Amino acid sequence: MEAKAVARHIRISPQKARLVADLVRGKNVETAINTLRFMPKKGARLLRKVIESAVANAGQNEAIDIDTLYIKTVYIDGGPMLKRIRPRAMGRATKILKRSSHITVILDEM
Repeated sequence: MEAKAVARHIRISPQKARLVADLVRGKNVETAINTLRFMPKKGARLLRKVIESAVANAGQNEAIDIDTLYIKTVYIDGGPMLKRIRPRAMGRATKILKRSSHITVILDEM
C-alpha cells in the first residue's frame, strides 16, 4: 500500500530542493526524518514537512503499518516563476526568475 503527499508552489528552486531529496530517497521514513531534522538547508525543512504529511496520510489507512514505511519516490518539479527586473548599467535591465517547486513524496511498505 502506498501513501502520497504533495506540496505545491513552494518558494525554493527545484535545483536546491533536489540536492536534499537525493539524500533521503529509498531510506526508511524514521531515518529520513532524523537526517532532515539536523540538516541546515531550507529544503530539508520543507521536505521533512511533506514526508511527515505523507506519514499522516498513511496513518488514515488501517491496512498500512507506519513502522515499515520507506520513501519509494521523491520528485521535485518546477512550479511557476515570479519574474522580476533588476536595473543595470546604461538604462538596461535583466530578468530575475524567482523559482518555485512542487514536491511529491510517495511512501510504501517494506
